[in-house]
Amino acid sequence: MSDEQTEAPAQPQGENRQRRNNRRPFRSRNANAPVGTDAATAERPNTEAREDNRPPRQDNRPPRTDNRPPRTDNRPPRTDNRPPRQDNRPPRTDRPEGAENTATDAEPNRGGRDRGRGGRRGSPSTPIDNNLRDFVLKNQDAHKNRLNPHFKLNLDNNEKVRITPLGGLGEIGGNITVIETENEAIIIDIGMSFPDEEMHGVDILVPDFTYLREIRKKIVAVIITHAHEDHIGGVPYLFKEMQFPIYGTPLPLAMIGNKFDEHHMRDFRRYFNPIVKRQVYRIGNDFDIEWMHMTHSIIDSSSLAITTKAGTIIHTGDFKIDFTPVDGYTADIHRLAHYGEKGVLCLLSDSTNSYNKEWTPSELTVAPGFDRIFSKSEGRIIMSTFSSNIHRVYQAILAGVKYNRKVCVIGRSMERNLEVCMQYDYIKLPKNIFIDAEEANRMSDKDVLIVTTGSQGEPSSALFRMAIGEHRHIKIKPTDLIVLSARAIPGNEGSISGMLNYLQRAGARVANDRDIHVSGHASLEEQKLMLRLTNPKFFLPVHGEYNHIMKHKDTAIACGVPERNILLMSDGDSIEVNSKMMRKVKTVKTGKTYIDNQNNHQIEDDIVIDRQKMASEGMVMLVAQVSAAESRLLSKPLVTSFGLVADRNDKAFAQEMEDVLEHFLINLKPGLIENPKAIENDLRQVVRKHIYRKMKKYPLIVPHVFVM
Repeated sequence: MSDEQTEAPAQPQGENRQRRNNRRPFRSRNANAPVGTDAATAERPNTEAREDNRPPRQDNRPPRTDNRPPRTDNRPPRTDNRPPRQDNRPPRTDRPEGAENTATDAEPNRGGRDRGRGGRRGSPSTPIDNNLRDFVLKNQDAHKNRLNPHFKLNLDNNEKVRITPLGGLGEIGGNITVIETENEAIIIDIGMSFPDEEMHGVDILVPDFTYLREIRKKIVAVIITHAHEDHIGGVPYLFKEMQFPIYGTPLPLAMIGNKFDEHHMRDFRRYFNPIVKRQVYRIGNDFDIEWMHMTHSIIDSSSLAITTKAGTIIHTGDFKIDFTPVDGYTADIHRLAHYGEKGVLCLLSDSTNSYNKEWTPSELTVAPGFDRIFSKSEGRIIMSTFSSNIHRVYQAILAGVKYNRKVCVIGRSMERNLEVCMQYDYIKLPKNIFIDAEEANRMSDKDVLIVTTGSQGEPSSALFRMAIGEHRHIKIKPTDLIVLSARAIPGNEGSISGMLNYLQRAGARVANDRDIHVSGHASLEEQKLMLRLTNPKFFLPVHGEYNHIMKHKDTAIACGVPERNILLMSDGDSIEVNSKMMRKVKTVKTGKTYIDNQNNHQIEDDIVIDRQKMASEGMVMLVAQVSAAESRLLSKPLVTSFGLVADRNDKAFAQEMEDVLEHFLINLKPGLIENPKAIENDLRQVVRKHIYRKMKKYPLIVPHVFVM
C-alpha cells in the first residue's frame, strides 16, 4: 500500500474494498532463506535472511506456513493483524503504470480475487485439459455436420428440378403441384375448391389444366397424398381430357374410383396403382418415390419423399403429428428423420395452421366430449361433420351405440365414404346398428343418432335442407340436439351462421363446443418438428393463404433455414432448384374452371361473367325493327330491363331508350345498315355509355336489330 493510504483515516467499507483490490500479492517469507537454514530460522523476522532491504515485520502475526512464491515488489509490510492466507494461489503481477482498477462500485471485485481465474469465490483456478477441449471442438463440428444441410448435398451436382404449383396457394383447397425434370414430370394431387358468393350457379372449382396440356408428353404419373376433396376432387375432370397412371394408397384410390363411377368413367380404374408405404417406387426414369404414413383428419394420409438426380424433395401433404391416433398408426417420423439424415434438398410443407401456437390436439380427445353430450341428451342427436373425417364419425357412432342409439346416416358423400371404409376394414362396425331415415322417424327420439353432412352450411347439404324444412324425411324438432363437430372453413362463416339461425328458429339446441372438434393440420410447434426432422436446405411453404405461408417462413427461419433459401410462391410460379441455388424462372397460366355439379359439366367463363354482371349491374334487352331504305324505326321498340330500374319506371325508361335508338339511327354511318351485327355492336356501346352517364352502372346490354 502507498504511504498515503497507510496514514489515511478510517474510510467507508466500499473504499476499503477498493483499496484491497489495489494491493499487490504477498511474497513468501521463506522462499529466499539461505541454503542450510532451518525452517524456524527462515520464519523469524531476521533481516540477514532477506535478500531485499525491507525492514523487519513489526506486527505479531504468525509466520506463513504455505509455499507461495515470494513477493517481487517493494511494498512495505502489512501493519494490520489479519491472519495469513491459507491458499496456494500464485502471486499477482503488478499492473502497468497508470492502469486503473476496473472494478465498479456496483459490482466490486471482492478481495482482489479474479473470478475469471477460479470460478467460485475463494476457489483456486481449474486447469484446462487440452484433450477434453479437443473433443469439445470435435463435437461442435459434429453438430455443424448434423444441422447444416450444405454438408450433406453434392454441390458438384448440376442436375435441377422444377416445382410449379397450379393451385392451393393464396387459397384453401384446390391443391395441385407439378414436379418436373428435364425429361419427365409428375402431378401431385388434383384438388377442387368451393366458389365464392359471386359465382352464381357454380358448385365447385377445379384447376385450369392449360399448363398440363403443354407438358402432356412429359407427365408420367399422378401421385396422390390423401383422399380429401381438396386433393382428389379434380381428378375426374382431368381424366376426361387426358389419362395417366395414378399412384396412391388404397383409400384415396377407392374414393377416386367412386368419382369415376359417378362420372360414368369406370374403365379408368385400370390406371390405378396401389402402393405399400415405406417402399420406394421407381416412377418413370427420373423419380423414386416413397409414401410415408402421416396423421391427418382422414384415414390413410401420406407424406412423399421424391428422389431425383438433383436431390430429395419432401412433400408433407396435409398433416399433423398425432401421437395417439384413433387407429394407433402414428406419423412415420422415423422415415422423415432418415431422409433428413441423408440430406433433403427441398421441403414443401403444409402451412394451413401456421398461427396456432399450441400443439394440435389428438383426434382421440373428442371422444370424451361426445360422451358428455350424448349422456345428457334426451331427444334425437343430429351430428354433422366433414364426410371424409371417418375417425370423427366413428367415435360419434361408438358414443351413440354406448347409449343404445341406432345410427341413421344421411348424405350421399357421408354414406359413400363410410361404406368404403367399412368395406376395406379401415373401421369395423356391426351392420345391425344402422337404420334408414324412414325407420328413424318411427323410433323414439332418445334411440336415434343421425350422422349427416352440412357442417359448412352448404345450401345443397342434408343438414341445411333439414334446417329450412325441405328434407323429405327429417324435420327439425324442438327436442333435437344439433352437434356441429367441425370448424368453419374461411369464407363459409356467413352460410354457417344462416343455417344456425334456421335451426334455432325451429327450436333445436346447437352444440359446437371446442372439445368436440380438433384440427387436422399442423400447428406452429409441429411445423418446427417437421423442419427439424427433415432439415432441408431449401424451403417452400405450401397449402394456405399468403399470410399463412408468410408465418410459416418465419418459423423456418427460427429453425435454422437461411432466409435466402426460402421462397414464397403463388399459383403459377415455376421454381427451379438444384444443390447450389433456388430461383423463380417463369410464371405459367393458372386459374379456375367452373363446374356445375348437377350434371358434372364445365361452365364457360363468359357465362359466369354474364351471371355476375346481371346480378350486380342488371340487364337491358332491346328489340327494334329498322327500315333498310330510310334507316329509321318501323315501329316502337321493345325495351325490357332487369335489376336496373323499378317496375313503375319501366315505361319512362323504355321511352328514354327509344329516343337513344332514334338518335343513333340518325347518325348511323353510311353502309352500316347492311350489317345488322355491326349495328348491334355499335348500339350496345351507345346504350352502355348513356346508362353509365345517368346511373353509373354497366348493365348487360342485349340488342336485337331486324333490318327490313
